[in-house]
Amino acid sequence: MQDENREKQQTEPQEVVSWYVRPEGQEVVDCYVQPRPMPAGAVPPRPAPPKKRSRKGLWAFLIAAGVLAAVVVTATVIASLRGGGVIPPADGGTGDGSDASSIVNISKVEKTTIPRMQGEAGVSLVCTAPTGEKLSIQDMYEKVNPSTVLVVADKGEQASIGTGVIMTEDGYIITNAHVISGGKSCWIALDTGYTYDAKLIGYDEDRDLAVLKAVDAAGLPAAEFGDSDLCRVGDTVYAIGNPLGVELRGTLTDGIISAINRDVQVDGRVMTLLQTTAALNNGNSGGPLINEYGQVVGINTLKMSGNGSEAEATVEGLGFALPISDACFVVNDIIANGRFRGVPALGVMVIESDENGGQVAVYTVSEGGGAEEAGLLPDDVILRADGQEIRSINDLMAVRRTHLVGDTMTLTVQRDGQVFDVAVTLYASGD
Repeated sequence: MQDENREKQQTEPQEVVSWYVRPEGQEVVDCYVQPRPMPAGAVPPRPAPPKKRSRKGLWAFLIAAGVLAAVVVTATVIASLRGGGVIPPADGGTGDGSDASSIVNISKVEKTTIPRMQGEAGVSLVCTAPTGEKLSIQDMYEKVNPSTVLVVADKGEQASIGTGVIMTEDGYIITNAHVISGGKSCWIALDTGYTYDAKLIGYDEDRDLAVLKAVDAAGLPAAEFGDSDLCRVGDTVYAIGNPLGVELRGTLTDGIISAINRDVQVDGRVMTLLQTTAALNNGNSGGPLINEYGQVVGINTLKMSGNGSEAEATVEGLGFALPISDACFVVNDIIANGRFRGVPALGVMVIESDENGGQVAVYTVSEGGGAEEAGLLPDDVILRADGQEIRSINDLMAVRRTHLVGDTMTLTVQRDGQVFDVAVTLYASGD
């Protein structure tokens, strides 16, 4: 039976898979593999948008994209969501993951020629703490699904399908960089079936994030973005996306936050991610991970699976999402500059205490950083940042997320009974 399966895999196009082998050699991480490239001439034409917003428009879209959906469905030999091109194994193996010698590795996101446009001043991703009551599953879905879009990157003879999240009413959209990898043009489809051409604002392959802009869009249902720093292990979360492409678009899955700040090595780099049990499959890439308040707290990016050996059981329920609070820096920098220049850093380590109802104090000052240049010292108590009261480290981080590298952040500090303002220039972390 195993020989039969291997023979079948040898005769069919192989998916592009990026593997991470853990030191003990037992578990591997499959980066998302987008649907396998279709043969020449198989890319369906983009449907014309309907004149009215209706479900009828959606069915017309599904029918027009039926060929694409069918191809996607047959491309699920390995459970992953990344890639798009057919790359043969370097050693001539089958690429089925049955042994270490047949593993295919992708080091970088493929260059894209999707037409670009500049981001608009004043447009930024804002993450907020939840307010109000938790939503029922039905209400949550009705709130977020309209903000979840199908993303199609046309490569000419091939196409890559993923998911995206509407950030603004005028059509800024967040997705994974690997979803648009190698694309020549791009378009998105709403849950109603409406379609828009999309241009590329920019992307960062190391953090696997991209920002698109739907052309001439207005009045789109923008998602609400939450503070992922508030996520705790055990929190209920949901994922909405397009598993297997078009046919099952708008699929909802649920789970919990299994771990926070999980370091996962992918393509030679470490990504710090939220781990979740919510089911993720081909086509979920770039879609939202949602809390019980209907806020997007992560962008679904990776999943873990077994290496296909008989000695290893199938791995389930190990998905990973980019925390939206971390993605905030990347997205805003891409919009402002077309690229990500680095995480803005104050140049201090801080500690939090319960003294006087909550205080944040400077623990150490980094040499050569903006804080040192501004004259901050250890034991300085940070009272306010840009006029906002600081009672916790999360408060300070929330203000920092509103800034980019090179911005000035004004801190009100207390030292030896004196209160004064300090202007700190934010450098890129690591600079």
